Amino acid sequence: MKGTRRSGAAEAPLALLATSLLAAGLLAGAGTAAAATGAPTGVRAPAAACTSGQLTADSAQRTGSNGVRVTVTNKGPKPCTLKAFPTVGLAGQGSPGSNKGLSVVRQGQARTVQLPVGGTATTTLTFTPVLGEADGYCASGGTPTVAPTIVVGVAGGGIQLAPDDGGDFALCGNSVRATAFR
Repeated sequence: MKGTRRSGAAEAPLALLATSLLAAGLLAGAGTAAAATGAPTGVRAPAAACTSGQLTADSAQRTGSNGVRVTVTNKGPKPCTLKAFPTVGLAGQGSPGSNKGLSVVRQGQARTVQLPVGGTATTTLTFTPVLGEADGYCASGGTPTVAPTIVVGVAGGGIQLAPDDGGDFALCGNSVRATAFR
Protein backbone atom coordinates (compact mmCIF):
# COMPACT_ATOMS: atom_id res chain seq x y z
CA MET A 1 0.00 0.00 0.00
CA LYS A 2 1.26 3.31 -0.97
CA GLY A 3 1.60 6.05 1.57
CA THR A 4 -0.97 8.73 1.39
CA ARG A 5 0.02 12.27 1.21
CA ARG A 6 -2.04 14.87 3.00
CA SER A 7 -2.88 18.07 1.30
CA GLY A 8 -1.58 21.42 2.64
CA ALA A 9 -5.11 22.29 3.78
CA ALA A 10 -5.24 19.24 6.04
CA GLU A 11 -1.75 19.89 7.51
CA ALA A 12 -2.60 23.44 8.72
CA PRO A 13 -5.27 22.38 11.28
CA LEU A 14 -2.93 19.69 12.65
CA ALA A 15 -0.09 22.18 13.02
CA LEU A 16 -2.42 24.64 14.75
CA LEU A 17 -3.65 21.89 17.08
CA ALA A 18 -0.09 20.85 17.94
CA THR A 19 0.93 24.47 18.61
CA SER A 20 -2.12 24.99 20.83
CA LEU A 21 -1.40 21.85 22.84
CA LEU A 22 2.24 22.84 23.27
CA ALA A 23 1.29 26.34 24.44
CA ALA A 24 -1.33 24.96 26.83
CA GLY A 25 1.25 22.59 28.29
CA LEU A 26 3.73 25.43 28.82
CA LEU A 27 1.09 27.63 30.41
CA ALA A 28 -0.08 24.83 32.64
CA GLY A 29 3.52 24.27 33.72
CA ALA A 30 3.91 27.95 34.57
CA GLY A 31 0.72 27.87 36.59
CA THR A 32 1.97 24.84 38.49
CA ALA A 33 5.25 26.59 39.31
CA ALA A 34 3.39 29.64 40.60
CA ALA A 35 1.07 27.46 42.63
CA ALA A 36 4.03 25.59 44.11
CA THR A 37 5.66 28.81 45.32
CA GLY A 38 2.38 30.21 46.60
CA ALA A 39 2.88 33.52 44.77
CA PRO A 40 1.02 34.67 41.70
CA THR A 41 3.29 35.49 38.80
CA GLY A 42 3.97 39.19 38.18
CA VAL A 43 2.68 40.34 41.59
CA ARG A 44 5.02 41.68 44.28
CA ALA A 45 4.48 41.21 47.96
CA PRO A 46 3.47 44.47 49.65
CA ALA A 47 6.21 46.47 51.32
CA ALA A 48 6.40 46.55 55.10
CA ALA A 49 5.21 49.59 57.05
CA CYS A 50 7.70 52.44 57.26
CA THR A 51 9.68 52.80 60.47
CA SER A 52 10.74 56.08 62.03
CA GLY A 53 14.37 55.15 61.31
CA GLN A 54 13.64 55.12 57.56
CA LEU A 55 11.95 58.52 57.37
CA THR A 56 13.54 61.96 57.38
CA ALA A 57 12.31 65.51 56.75
CA ASP A 58 14.24 68.75 56.32
CA SER A 59 11.83 71.54 57.24
CA ALA A 60 8.24 72.68 57.40
CA GLN A 61 7.54 74.61 54.21
CA ARG A 62 5.18 77.58 54.66
CA THR A 63 1.93 77.37 52.65
CA GLY A 64 0.57 80.73 53.73
CA SER A 65 0.30 82.62 56.99
CA ASN A 66 -1.17 79.71 58.97
CA GLY A 67 -0.03 76.50 57.31
CA VAL A 68 2.99 74.34 56.54
CA ARG A 69 3.69 71.35 54.34
CA VAL A 70 5.86 68.58 55.75
CA THR A 71 7.47 66.13 53.34
CA VAL A 72 9.04 62.91 54.62
CA THR A 73 11.52 60.92 52.56
CA ASN A 74 12.23 57.18 52.72
CA LYS A 75 16.01 57.00 53.18
CA GLY A 76 15.90 53.20 52.95
CA PRO A 77 17.22 50.62 52.96
CA LYS A 78 13.96 49.15 51.56
CA PRO A 79 10.66 50.35 50.13
CA CYS A 80 7.92 50.84 52.72
CA THR A 81 4.29 51.86 53.07
CA LEU A 82 2.78 54.72 55.03
CA LYS A 83 -0.89 55.08 55.92
CA ALA A 84 -1.23 57.71 58.59
CA PHE A 85 -2.04 61.12 59.89
CA PRO A 86 0.76 62.83 61.78
CA THR A 87 0.75 63.75 65.43
CA VAL A 88 1.94 67.28 66.12
CA GLY A 89 3.46 69.06 69.08
CA LEU A 90 5.07 72.44 69.62
CA ALA A 91 8.63 72.33 70.91
CA GLY A 92 9.79 75.26 73.00
CA GLN A 93 13.34 76.52 73.04
CA GLY A 94 14.95 73.45 74.58
CA SER A 95 12.70 73.51 77.63
CA PRO A 96 10.51 70.41 77.95
CA GLY A 97 8.13 72.48 80.11
CA SER A 98 7.47 74.65 77.05
CA ASN A 99 6.46 71.71 74.87
CA LYS A 100 2.79 71.49 73.97
CA GLY A 101 1.01 68.57 72.34
CA LEU A 102 -1.70 69.57 69.88
CA SER A 103 -4.97 67.86 69.10
CA VAL A 104 -4.98 66.81 65.43
CA VAL A 105 -8.20 67.35 63.50
CA ARG A 106 -8.00 64.89 60.60
CA GLN A 107 -8.84 66.16 57.13
CA GLY A 108 -9.86 63.48 54.60
CA GLN A 109 -9.07 59.77 54.70
CA ALA A 110 -5.74 58.01 55.06
CA ARG A 111 -4.65 55.92 52.08
CA THR A 112 -1.68 53.64 51.77
CA VAL A 113 1.28 55.39 50.16
CA GLN A 114 4.00 53.21 48.62
CA LEU A 115 7.41 54.77 49.27
CA PRO A 116 10.32 53.39 47.26
CA VAL A 117 13.76 54.25 48.58
CA GLY A 118 14.03 58.01 47.96
CA GLY A 119 10.23 58.33 47.65
CA THR A 120 8.31 61.05 49.48
CA ALA A 121 4.96 61.60 51.18
CA THR A 122 3.48 64.93 52.23
CA THR A 123 1.04 66.21 54.85
CA THR A 124 -0.33 69.73 55.21
CA LEU A 125 -0.78 71.24 58.68
CA THR A 126 -3.07 74.24 59.19
CA PHE A 127 -3.09 76.23 62.43
CA THR A 128 -5.72 78.64 63.77
CA PRO A 129 -4.12 81.96 62.87
CA VAL A 130 -2.91 84.66 65.20
CA LEU A 131 -4.48 87.99 64.21
CA GLY A 132 -3.00 91.47 64.31
CA GLU A 133 0.58 92.65 64.20
CA ALA A 134 3.63 91.85 66.36
CA ASP A 135 1.68 91.39 69.60
CA GLY A 136 -1.04 89.38 67.88
CA TYR A 137 -4.25 88.16 69.44
CA CYS A 138 -6.64 85.27 69.09
CA ALA A 139 -10.20 85.86 67.88
CA SER A 140 -11.31 83.57 70.71
CA GLY A 141 -9.77 85.88 73.29
CA GLY A 142 -7.12 83.30 74.17
CA THR A 143 -3.40 83.93 74.30
CA PRO A 144 -1.37 83.06 71.17
CA THR A 145 1.24 80.32 71.42
CA VAL A 146 4.60 80.77 69.71
CA ALA A 147 7.27 78.09 69.30
CA PRO A 148 10.44 77.83 67.19
CA THR A 149 9.86 74.22 66.16
CA ILE A 150 7.25 71.49 65.87
CA VAL A 151 7.61 67.77 66.37
CA VAL A 152 5.78 65.75 63.72
CA GLY A 153 5.05 62.20 64.81
CA VAL A 154 5.12 59.61 62.03
CA ALA A 155 5.82 55.87 61.88
CA GLY A 156 6.30 55.56 65.64
CA GLY A 157 8.84 58.36 66.00
CA GLY A 158 9.10 62.14 65.96
CA ILE A 159 10.86 64.53 63.62
CA GLN A 160 11.62 68.00 64.97
CA LEU A 161 11.26 70.71 62.32
CA ALA A 162 11.64 74.47 62.03
CA PRO A 163 9.82 76.57 59.45
CA ASP A 164 11.74 76.91 56.19
CA ASP A 165 11.65 80.72 56.46
CA GLY A 166 13.48 80.78 59.82
CA GLY A 167 10.49 82.20 61.71
CA ASP A 168 8.41 80.73 64.50
CA PHE A 169 5.15 78.83 64.61
CA ALA A 170 2.33 80.96 66.00
CA LEU A 171 -1.18 79.71 66.61
CA CYS A 172 -4.32 80.15 68.64
CA GLY A 173 -5.84 77.25 70.49
CA ASN A 174 -4.65 73.69 71.06
CA SER A 175 -5.40 72.03 67.74
CA VAL A 176 -4.07 71.71 64.22
CA ARG A 177 -5.81 70.44 61.08
CA ALA A 178 -3.80 67.82 59.19
CA THR A 179 -4.18 65.90 55.97
CA ALA A 180 -3.10 62.26 55.79
CA PHE A 181 0.26 61.61 54.19
CA ARG A 182 -0.05 61.46 50.40
